[in-house]
Amino acid sequence: MEAWITEQKATPTLRSELLPETDMRQQSAEFLSELKQAVKTNFESLDLKESRWDKLRTIIEKITKARLRFGLTHVETSLFVLTIKHPLLRIAAKDKNMSLGNFLELITKLDILLNNLAISIVDIYIRNREEIIKRQQEEMLELSTPVVKLWDKVLTLPLIGTLDSARTQVVMESLLQAIVDTQSTVAIIDITGVPTVDTLVAQHLMKTVAAARLMGADCIISGIRPQIAQSMVHLGVSFNDIITKATLADAIRYAFRLIGIRLMQEEVKG
Repeated sequence: MEAWITEQKATPTLRSELLPETDMRQQSAEFLSELKQAVKTNFESLDLKESRWDKLRTIIEKITKARLRFGLTHVETSLFVLTIKHPLLRIAAKDKNMSLGNFLELITKLDILLNNLAISIVDIYIRNREEIIKRQQEEMLELSTPVVKLWDKVLTLPLIGTLDSARTQVVMESLLQAIVDTQSTVAIIDITGVPTVDTLVAQHLMKTVAAARLMGADCIISGIRPQIAQSMVHLGVSFNDIITKATLADAIRYAFRLIGIRLMQEEVKG
């Protein structure tokens, strides 16, 4: 155990500052204990899919997830199991009853077993990394589509960045749910922060507007800049009977008229 810990610490690629030594020792002890149990009865079959390797695979998955949280890479985590090879072989070499043939067989079996475990670690790491990335993307999509209650029965949805099919789906779901929750009758979709509006983006916007209308809400699209307007004309994109306004302020004024609110400017006397 101590020889293995020393071997792990000596690994040049391991960023030991990210992994507390107490965690390293605990993980090493768990792994070594279960490894002994797994090979005690049979060291002939090294198929990790067999049930006798289940506990070891579970421990490997737990250790990989823990090291991923610490910020270690799949290479650093794979070396966790690979570094046990030399300490084991040094102990075996001191065994006077160990023949050369048995020693070479042990090297071969250790190589197969540890390499299979290292591959399992990489697979676990990639799967968990993909889950984290997917979750972060979903969270970013939700954050990038905030529906704001501007006034009683008036919602606004400021969009920033490029609209694609996945994001449009989130936009539509968020807007429709907000319409239901607030019983709003007017929704402003502000595209000031959308860099370009091509045919695909226009289709996405029209689908969102159509869905909102089915829920009983009028939609206003604001923030159509001169460059975007020219681009839409060249592309032949038309919003047909959709209400459009140049700025968000214009859209708000129009929305207030739709719900019967009159804005009055009060003069302030100095």
